[in-house]
Amino acid sequence: MKSYLILVLLIVSSIYPQKVDERKDLKKYFDEYGHEGCFVLYDLNKDTYTKYNSKRCSERFIPASTFKIFNSLVGLETGVIKDEFEVFKWDSVKRFYDKWNQDIDMVNAFKYSAVWYYQELARRIGQEKMQKYISENHYGNEDISGGIDQFWLDGGLRISADEQIELLKKLYYNKLKFSQRSMDILKRIMIYEKSKEYIIRAKTGWALRVEDQIGWFVGYVEKGNDVYFFATNIESKKPEEGFVSRKEITFKILKVLDIL
Repeated sequence: MKSYLILVLLIVSSIYPQKVDERKDLKKYFDEYGHEGCFVLYDLNKDTYTKYNSKRCSERFIPASTFKIFNSLVGLETGVIKDEFEVFKWDSVKRFYDKWNQDIDMVNAFKYSAVWYYQELARRIGQEKMQKYISENHYGNEDISGGIDQFWLDGGLRISADEQIELLKKLYYNKLKFSQRSMDILKRIMIYEKSKEYIIRAKTGWALRVEDQIGWFVGYVEKGNDVYFFATNIESKKPEEGFVSRKEITFKILKVLDIL
C-alpha cells in the first residue's frame, strides 16, 4: 500500500505544476558572504517548494563532491566494494587534507570527502557500468566525458539544484534503480548531524578545477514526521577563502524557515 501511495505521489508531482514560494528575502544570506547563489527546499508533507533565485536553481553546474552520493551507490551495487567498511589502501601521495592521507573506508571517505578514494572507486567501476547507472537514473545531463576519474570534477557532468532535490527525493522514497541494500547503506553514511529533534543526511561539494568555482550543500532533514529536502548552490568571487559559507548559509535559512 505504501509503495502504491509513493508511486501516486510521484506521478501527480510530475503532472501538476510545482507549488513554489519564491523568497527574495533570502538573498541577504548570500550577500553576507559576497556570493551569487540559489537555494531550493522541498517540504514533503506540504508538497511545496521554497526557492531563492529560481532561475539559477534550474541551471546545471558541475556536481563536484556531491557526486559521491551517486558514486557510492554504484560502487556498492556493482560489488566493487562489498560494504561501506571495506578499506582502500592509501597510495602514499600526500594531499592537502591530512584526513585523506591514510587507508580509508567509504564511511570516512564520504565524511571527509576523500577525492582519491572516489576516483579509485570510479576506476574500478569503469566507464561502461558507470554510464549505465547514470543513464538509468537520469543523473543531470548524463555526460561522463572527461575521464572516468575526472568527469564530476572537471569533466562534462552537470546537475541543477532542482535535479539534486529530485535525486534525493527518489533516494528517500527508495525509487532509484539500485537495490534496497545499497540505498540503506548510503543513507547511513550520509548522516551529517543527528540530534533528538532531527537527522540531517547531506553532502558538501566544492568544484575547484573549473574556472567559475562552485560550492554545494545538498541533503534532507528528517524531523518527526516531516521531511525537508534542500540544495544550496553558490559561486564565490573569492574562492580562495573557501566555501565554509555554503553550510552556514544553508543552516541560517533552515533556521529562518523553522526547520531547525
